[in-house]
Order: sequence, then C-alpha cells, then structure tokens
Amino acid sequence: MGICGYFVVSWKCLVVIALRLLFLVPAGVPARSGESSFSKPMDNVTVRQGDNAILRCTLDNRVTRVAWLNRSTILFAGVDKWSTDPRVVLLNNTLTEYSIKIKDVDVYDEGPYVCTILTNNKPKASRVHLIVQVPPKIVNISSDITVNEGSTITLMCLAIGRPEPTVMWKHLSMRGQRFVNEGEYLEITEISKDQSGVYECSSSNDVSAPDIRTVRVTVNYPPYIFHARSRGAPLGQKGVLECEASAVPVADFEWYKEDRRLSNGLNGVKIENKGRQSMLIFFNVSEEDYGNYTCVAMNMMGITNASIILYGPGAVHDVNSAALSPHNLLSLLLTIILQYFLKF
Repeated sequence: MGICGYFVVSWKCLVVIALRLLFLVPAGVPARSGESSFSKPMDNVTVRQGDNAILRCTLDNRVTRVAWLNRSTILFAGVDKWSTDPRVVLLNNTLTEYSIKIKDVDVYDEGPYVCTILTNNKPKASRVHLIVQVPPKIVNISSDITVNEGSTITLMCLAIGRPEPTVMWKHLSMRGQRFVNEGEYLEITEISKDQSGVYECSSSNDVSAPDIRTVRVTVNYPPYIFHARSRGAPLGQKGVLECEASAVPVADFEWYKEDRRLSNGLNGVKIENKGRQSMLIFFNVSEEDYGNYTCVAMNMMGITNASIILYGPGAVHDVNSAALSPHNLLSLLLTIILQYFLKF
C-alpha cells in the first residue's frame, strides 16, 4: 500500500508528497511562481555551539499550508510537531511569520533547512543554511618533559573547533614572552639551557576566548661557576669563601686545599651548601688556613672547578699563580669524577 492508501487522501499526505517533491529543487534556489509574494531566500544563520538558533519564514495571507523540513525530516507541519527532538519548538505561527527555534544547538544540527508553503495549492520553498561554530578546544598536548642540553624535542598541541582554530606557541621565559611558532607541532633542535621554561599553546578561532595550555621543558646542563671570589681574613677571625654554580640538576659541591679533599666539621672548617651556593667557613683563621682552595661543582652532565684564595690582611694575591698546576688539576678532576660516579 502507498503512503496515503488508494482512496483516502488527507491534507497531511499531500503535504508529505509536496515536501518530498521540493527536494528536486536545487539547493539554494527557492521554488516560486511569478505571482507569488513569498519572501526571498533567507541568509545563512550562524550560531555558536550551545546557543539557540531561530529560523524565520515570512508569509502572506494567501498561504494555506506551511511546514519546516531538515533534509528529509519534517520538523513541523503547521502547528503539528513531527520531530521527536524536544529541542525544536514552534516559535511563531502568525499570518506573517512562521518560525522555529532550535535550543542548545550542536554540530549535527548544521545543514540546510527548508520552509515550505502551499499557496493556492502551489508549493513553494525558501532555504536557509544553519552554520554551527564551535569554540576552540585543545584536546591533546605534550606532557612536561626533561631533556639534556643539545637534544631535539617536538612539542604537540592538537585543537578542534569550527572554524578550524589557529594554534600558536610562545616561550614564557625570564626574558618575557617570545613568539616561537605557528602550528600544532613545535620542533626545537639542539636545545640550549636558555630554551628551558614554560611553553604556552594558544588555540583561537574568534568564536570565543582562546583555549590556553602550557608545557614545562626542563633542560639538563653541566655546571658553570659564576661566582668565586678570593677573600681576606685576619688571624683568629671568621673567614668565608663562597662558590656559586648554575646547573640542572643542581650541582653537588666539594672543596679541596691543594689536592686534599676537605671534610665538613674537620680541621676547624664547615661546608655549608644551599641550593646553587656552597660556602667554606673558617671559625678561627690560622696561618695554616691561608692558601689556595678549589671549589668543584658537578652533576650528571659534567664537572667544573674554580680556584679561590684565602689570604691575610695586606697580602698580595694572584689567583692564577696560586692555582693548581695543570698536571695536578687533571689528576684531581679524574679522582673527583671517579668518586662521583661510583656513587651511582
């Protein structure tokens, strides 16, 4: 049996048949007669995901039947709701306007909608395309990472949205924000310690505020001593030698006098380490305490040293002349390296 049976033809069946025939009309071209006063096709309707969309259709007093369709689905025929979607409601049904509202719009609502009318038993239609915009969202981003200086890394930041969002990378360092790259992937070759810090990924498409996430990059590098100053100290007074080194991981410190390693609390000296600073403290300076000392800073990436002199009042000192000879220094460093890595 056909849609409407063989003998009884209701107005709903006529509407269904007419509406289906309307889909033979090319998209974007309204079916209209020369005598019709039906309004021109509506422009695209653009809404943001989660907002409400209102689709309006202007009528005149010659209209006898009206309906709204979405693709091959009838949403409303007159005041009768054919759609099972509770988000679709009839907003206006007057002599001049026939409009519907779609609540909480989602991306699957996007597409063509058709307002159809019957005027003097002649079907006509006007089409509108619903465009759904989606705010940008970062769906996958690299985890925080620790690498050795000189390595090559690739950071990833994947984002979705409609229109397709633009992805930007910035380096947030002590020197301020610096633009690094545009695109989902950021490659850093032969990374240096200056390139460590927080990297910000920003995804934007002008639909809403950008979505922002961050990745922390830690770069391991060998120690370098940036502060090691010789000091004078009177006999019987307190004397302090300071040594500061920058390193990741934080450096371990050792102190030597000539080629003899100093131990904390022995021979009237104390070694005090705080972060990247090490201090050699003499509580009661004697003649034997005067001379050259070597501060050694080391971590798993490497080792470095600096010579520091403790001298008496009025003494003329020269750091270079007091330093260890190259032969003795090499021997000392080899001993320290061996001792350090035997710990692991």
